[in-house]
Amino acid sequence: MQRPTDWKSPEMVARIRKRYRSEKLFRTLGLVALTFAGLFLAFLLFTMIRNGLPGFQATEIRLNVAFTEQSLGISAEDVRGPNGQEVLEAADYGLLAGDALAAKLGLSDPDQIMRAERMVSHATAAILRQRLMENPQLFGRTVPVWVPAASDIDMLNKGRVKRDAPEVERRVPDDVLGWFERLEASGDVRTAFNTRFFTAADSRDPELASVWGATVGSLLTLFVTLLISFPIGVLTAVYLEEFAPKNRITDFIEVNINNLAAVPSIIYGLLGLAVFLGTFGMPRSAPLVGGLTLALMTLPTIVIAGRVAIRAVPPSIRDAARGIGASPLQVVFHHVVPLAMPGILTGTIIGMARALGETAPLLMIGMRAFIVDVPAALDDPATVLPVQVFLWSDSIERGFVEKTSAAILVLLVFLMLMNGLAIYLRQKFERRW
Repeated sequence: MQRPTDWKSPEMVARIRKRYRSEKLFRTLGLVALTFAGLFLAFLLFTMIRNGLPGFQATEIRLNVAFTEQSLGISAEDVRGPNGQEVLEAADYGLLAGDALAAKLGLSDPDQIMRAERMVSHATAAILRQRLMENPQLFGRTVPVWVPAASDIDMLNKGRVKRDAPEVERRVPDDVLGWFERLEASGDVRTAFNTRFFTAADSRDPELASVWGATVGSLLTLFVTLLISFPIGVLTAVYLEEFAPKNRITDFIEVNINNLAAVPSIIYGLLGLAVFLGTFGMPRSAPLVGGLTLALMTLPTIVIAGRVAIRAVPPSIRDAARGIGASPLQVVFHHVVPLAMPGILTGTIIGMARALGETAPLLMIGMRAFIVDVPAALDDPATVLPVQVFLWSDSIERGFVEKTSAAILVLLVFLMLMNGLAIYLRQKFERRW
């Protein structure tokens, strides 16, 4: 007969103390790991916010622009004629900024005027053309217009580059810096919210670059992804869980679905390149092809999440429905699927959030091109936010550093909104059995 354990013996006391020490060490290591993870996350967010917030601001310079016959090279009679808009569009706006700066700074040397024009963006002429075409009554008048400053001036004004740095480092000549400080002293320089960053397409110039084109491309791509992957994924989950017979074929399908969920995303990009572009000849760098490619990647996630949600519905729900005479289809689609829909939606949104952040498969199908227009259809050339971040981060212009961080913040906001929506739907429609 085995004797009872003597818990107060020296051996047992030593074992218990060792067990307590091991448990305390495990908890300490876990706390240290969580602390380090939190610190790294905080450092990442702090770095992104510190570098990205200036990207939401833009330096603007006020020019007193003379929209006159002499400066534009057109007559008032032609502007007031039936083809007035065409006349205004064809006018020469290239000298307006230089003339305004020359009058403001008292410059007369053409070389100095050309150097002074380096303070404003290359798109100033197009901005002034748009301003006059939207308001033709400005013709013949001299009006103040705020135009974006050049990228180097913008970085200088925001303090991203020190003014006392060597001329080669700050990329702004001493005379141009002096003229800019004169404009500052006269109140002709301001730092405003960069609305262009959210309303225009991409640009080679950092001061004009925008995320709106990439945002629209992401929305169109996700629309195609959801349109394809959600119904197919849900119906697949319903069939495998409720109707498919348990045999080797269904076991083989289930194993492959689980394996596909872990396949690297670039493999789906290669598949999309070979099938959609190589075989079917679909348009390159289009949201339609990007959405189809991401739908293939998202399908396994939706199928797995849908099966888990359907399996979580108690069998009593099915038995009760059958007891009142419901057919197998009515049991599934009138009772089981509605109760499982919160879990299905949660898995779908998480899968869509993953698709939103993917870059590799879209690079394979050509969505890394420089797109100057905002896409308006599913077959228009487009890019997406992750690819836009990749392109800007690879640019040699230092003005794109803050634009890259700002675009990352926009992408993080999208991802947090989608994950927050998933949490809300799960908590709102969750059923406890």
